[in-house]
Amino acid sequence: MSPTTRYAKSGDVHIAFQVFGEGPVELVVTPGFISNIEYYWDEPRSARWLTAMARFARVTIFDKRGTGLSDRVAVLPTMEERIGDMRAVMDAAGIDLGAVRAPTLVIHKTDDAMVPVAGGRELASLIPNAKLFEMPGRDHLPWFDDCSVYLAEMRAFLTGDTGEDIDDRALAVLLFSDIVDSTRRAESLGDRAWRDLLDRHDHALRRQLERFQGREVKTLGDGFLATFDGPSRAIRAAQAMREAANQLGIDIRAGLHAGEVEVSERDVRGIAVHITARISALAATNQIVVSRTVKDLVAGSEMAFNDLGTHALKGIPDEWQMFEVR
Repeated sequence: MSPTTRYAKSGDVHIAFQVFGEGPVELVVTPGFISNIEYYWDEPRSARWLTAMARFARVTIFDKRGTGLSDRVAVLPTMEERIGDMRAVMDAAGIDLGAVRAPTLVIHKTDDAMVPVAGGRELASLIPNAKLFEMPGRDHLPWFDDCSVYLAEMRAFLTGDTGEDIDDRALAVLLFSDIVDSTRRAESLGDRAWRDLLDRHDHALRRQLERFQGREVKTLGDGFLATFDGPSRAIRAAQAMREAANQLGIDIRAGLHAGEVEVSERDVRGIAVHITARISALAATNQIVVSRTVKDLVAGSEMAFNDLGTHALKGIPDEWQMFEVR
């Protein structure tokens, strides 16, 4: 799931930004001439690039004034205005400006098709004690080619950690659940009654997660993201969660997928998480939808499925075959 978009005030202009990650250092990503911080998370390669950086840094990204979700402007901003916007974002993100230091790492792809590598070499030569890291590749966008090469270099430069593997990855079965039509239900009940009902929902579903040995990753307002070490247990948990919610008069829906994720103490990240969220969004009231990956993993069991055909998932390549758990 993408982080919450917030806004910093720079003069009369609102600058859109996001903060994510739990690493020990602050990393501010300044975009190129065009960007959209929410669309980044819909593109699998850019989402993987961002989540990889979040493993070793607290990352702040923003849209420059005039682009993405930031306010439009009538004239091209000056360099001073650009710097002012970045400072406003850093202040809003709680970054200590006094902590900024001079050490510089310049990263440039040798065959960059948009900006010749000579520019990166000159920049590094003009900054005292700057380090230049050239990497193979020709695509100007940082998340194309093999971004793990320079992400490892960035991590070593920022944290001193020279570990070769930037990802702590694991295979997991993921489950997304949420309450159907929750906004209308909340409006009809009122804040206090809705909060009471939501607390009972959370308690009931947590009991089922514990029963089937699922790991609660986080709550998502009116639903859960959880992981399991086996698909059969995950499906049975989803069925039990549905039954528990129904007993409270609540309708839910759920989506399941299996894939590799990047694991931290408090979160899981990666394209598999985005796929699972998209699958959950396809489910109807009280429906449990799984990807073909999950269905194939329980082949030979007594579980039965209805074929829902193939579907396009927003921001995910190819068509995906879906199945309803009977």
